[in-house]
Amino acid sequence: MIARRHFVRLLATTAALWGVGARAQAGAEPLKELRIGYQKAAINLVLIKQQGILEKRFPQARVQWVEFPAGPQLLEALSAGSLEFGLTGDSPPVFAQAAGKDLFYVGAEPPKPDSSAIVVLPDSPLRRLPDLKGKRVALQKGSSAHYLLVRAVEKAGLQWADIQPVYLAPADARAAFERRSVDAWAIWDPFYAAVELALKPRVLATGRDLSSNNSFYLASRAFTTQHPKVLATLFEELTRADRLVQEDRPAAIKLVAGFSGLDAGVVSLFIQRRPKSPVGPLTAAITADQQRVADAFHQLGLIPKRIQVADIVWRPDGNK
Repeated sequence: MIARRHFVRLLATTAALWGVGARAQAGAEPLKELRIGYQKAAINLVLIKQQGILEKRFPQARVQWVEFPAGPQLLEALSAGSLEFGLTGDSPPVFAQAAGKDLFYVGAEPPKPDSSAIVVLPDSPLRRLPDLKGKRVALQKGSSAHYLLVRAVEKAGLQWADIQPVYLAPADARAAFERRSVDAWAIWDPFYAAVELALKPRVLATGRDLSSNNSFYLASRAFTTQHPKVLATLFEELTRADRLVQEDRPAAIKLVAGFSGLDAGVVSLFIQRRPKSPVGPLTAAITADQQRVADAFHQLGLIPKRIQVADIVWRPDGNK
């Protein structure tokens, strides 16, 4: 688990780091286009989108927002050159790096272990994680829920082969869950909050003591190397958006609900589970935590080779 003090130290040093990187790239080309991939759970991104912040900060650029149902789809678009920047959970970058995708980790938010869970219907006979043996569990392949389920299976004393993973995108997974085509569902907010309020499922486990459920900002190589000042501005505005969440919760809920179409009660619930989330470069501790995610997938044969997460962690001081 990444301690909060790492982020306090991170915020204290971020400004100086960005300054060095920005000076090194003073001759970079002006920004002409900024395509951002996001999901409904990307609160900081959603807030600056709804407020039109980046359009004001970069009036010379065409800012385009593209929504995705989950991280794997977002990173596929990023690696294909259809995006410059986006936010995902912990697992999608591991699968992308293992597949040779050309991208960088450029930033992170603090852990959110309570924002994902493995749930069953309220009348399900499954009561404990070991009860998943032989059962069908819905999840988005390569998502943060994938790693949560890997860790839950391990904690239960089971092997991955002991369960039947059913790989479905969140909307399809919920439909399968409701019609009892699967026995359990590994999912993250806001889908978790929505099903929690609608169906009152039983929670077999959250990320607590299983997965830090870190959130990562990733960018293309070209964007990272050519526009460090833009990244600095992005993280400044994302952190300012987080302060809005902390200081004016009703306004944040209204903005997110207005964008997403989600009930305000759903938005309120998943924001309650979200800790303060300032944005900055990856610390050594976060990188090490992410390496554990990568190693777990490799040990299970779910990625074809062992990867070094640090190889694609970009540093604004110019060392990467």
